This record gives sequence, C-alpha cells and structure tokens, in this order.
Amino acid sequence: MASVPKLTRPQISRIVNGDEQAIRFFEALIARALDDTPDDIDAIRSNLSDVTAESAAALVNALSAKAELARIADAIEAVQPIVPVVIEDVPYIPPQPQRPKYYGVFSDSTTQTAAVINTAYPITFDTTDMSYGVSIGSPTSRIYVQNSAVYNFQFSAQLDKVAVGLSVAVIWCRINGVDVPRSAGRTQVKDNNSESVPAWNYVLEMNAGDYFELVWATDDTDLQIQADTATALHPAVPSVILTVTDNIA
Repeated sequence: MASVPKLTRPQISRIVNGDEQAIRFFEALIARALDDTPDDIDAIRSNLSDVTAESAAALVNALSAKAELARIADAIEAVQPIVPVVIEDVPYIPPQPQRPKYYGVFSDSTTQTAAVINTAYPITFDTTDMSYGVSIGSPTSRIYVQNSAVYNFQFSAQLDKVAVGLSVAVIWCRINGVDVPRSAGRTQVKDNNSESVPAWNYVLEMNAGDYFELVWATDDTDLQIQADTATALHPAVPSVILTVTDNIA
C-alpha cells in the first residue's frame, strides 16, 4: 500500500484553491486510502483537479437548472387563476381593482303631448341633475352611455287627463332606435284632472356609444305628460324623471 501524505486542511486548501467540496473530498480520500492511493503529490493534484472540474461543472448545471425552474414558476404564476382561500369554512376571494361606476339623473320641466293618437313619441329631457359616463344626446330623447355595462334605467312619468273619458297610455323603451322586446307597460287615466304616475325600470346590457330612449303613445290627445311649477308648498314637478346606474354588474 502506498504511503498516504499527511496534509493539513490549510495545505489542502492551498492545493485546490479553497474549493470546499474538493477539500472534503481530499480529506475523505486520504482517510480511505487503499493500495492504489497515488504516491506523489502530482497525482493527487491531478485527481483533485478532476474533482474540482467535476464540481464546477455540477455547480454550473445546478445553477442553470435553478434558473430554468424559476422561469417556469414565474410563467405558471402569471397564468394561474385566482383561487378562493377558505378561512374558517368561509370562502375568501382577494379584492379586485374596482372600476368607476357610471350614472345619470335626468328630468324634463315641460309638459309633453301627443299630436296624433296611437303614434310613438320619444320622451325628451332638458335637465341633467348629475351624471358620469351617461349623458343627454341630440335629439334630447336619447340617453347615451360612454361605456359598456349592464345598466338599470328607472323612470317615473306624471300623466294628466285634461278632459272627461278614459284614456290609455303605453310606455316602452328602445336601444339605438329599436324597440326592446317585452318592454311595454300600459296604464289608464279616467276623467278630467285625473293623474297617474307610472314608474318601472329596465335592466339592459349596453355597449359603449349606445343610446336609450323612453317612448310613449296614447289613444287620446287629451292625455299628456304633465309638468308643474314649484309652489310655496313643494318643489317643481318634472313631467318625467329618469335615473341610470350601472350597479347591476
């Protein structure tokens, strides 16, 4: 069996230029030396050089693999859907960025009449009380939305009968001049100075640039949508009020 050199750890470190993995390998090599242990320091240095080269190559491969795994993890995270987290059996969904809410409040201060019976007349508006992303267009019966959303259109109209007899009014809505199916409502007003305030709402999906219209028709020209001025008792009574919000979606 060849004689194994008795080298200290600092000596081994100088031989392998401080490569910690090579130092540990060299120490184990000396401890477990067999008959084929190299007899000269050049052979030992050669063996350690091979070990150091293999260690460096392994390190490079490990770093490359780590970088590739990090890239894959980033790609997975970028496409990973939001998964609800359950806290005490209650699903928790992280809050999402909120977009602005669009709205409009409109009314009309004039009395609107029908010149011809059983003829459709768009209802007009001359006042904007507040608005954001919703506005009166031209003609003033058109209410435009600047953004795509699901909107709630809610109206009230004050019908007034100015002569005896029974009158019928029908009110419905249009989008971009086209009647909305199943949107009509019918109301009756009887006798002189009788009044009725029909009111309901429509939930409609609108695209950016679309416009909404309320439309009415009557079988009696003595029926009108009445506006009243303010008195000492109460504020003015608009002929029609329309509120628009997109708080549905």
